[in-house]
Amino acid sequence: MRSFGSPDLWFILAAARWTIALSLVAFVGGSIVGLLVALGRTSTIAALRVLATGFIRIFQGTPLLLQLFLVFFGAPILGFDVDPWIAAGVALTLNSGAFLGEIWRGCIQAIPRGQWEAAEALSLSYVSRMRDVILPQAMKIAVAPTVGYLVQIVKGTSLAAIIGFTEITRAGQIINNATFQPLLVFSVVAAIYFALCWPLSLLAARLERRRAAAYAR
Repeated sequence: MRSFGSPDLWFILAAARWTIALSLVAFVGGSIVGLLVALGRTSTIAALRVLATGFIRIFQGTPLLLQLFLVFFGAPILGFDVDPWIAAGVALTLNSGAFLGEIWRGCIQAIPRGQWEAAEALSLSYVSRMRDVILPQAMKIAVAPTVGYLVQIVKGTSLAAIIGFTEITRAGQIINNATFQPLLVFSVVAAIYFALCWPLSLLAARLERRRAAAYAR
């Protein structure tokens, strides 16, 4: 056993780059999946609505930890060898896609009905209607809750430690096993998460206030 020192602190700080990288992968991938899910949920095609709804129910109705286990331990059974990085990226992308899809579905449906009717009156195709009229307005509404959900993605990456992905939490576990100073080690881990998430929370709150003020005018 040894004492917690500056090399241990730098090891945990270095692991933060993998937390950030995994968060970005989950956010970008989840955004792509979420947009498809949101469009499916608001589609006029019943089959697409059913598929999108089923996807959301599955990934919102089961724990993220279980989803990580299914991807990491299930893929080899199907003949795919995946490392913790890929497994964590896939699981977090799918999970984020379900939540972002539902957030964005609400934003799309929040657009006044008159906007939809005006686009239909102009005989715009579905693609043009969504691209030129509905989605640009929905994106303005979606910015604040999307930034707010990014905080949840960052915190969710901590579960990747369970499958051996060395991010902040896993780095803290490794250092704790060497120093046996859990209070100190995990206080440092918590402080790093706070430093990552608090600015995002402030940004989300500020964007929400600006949007509310814009609507008030």
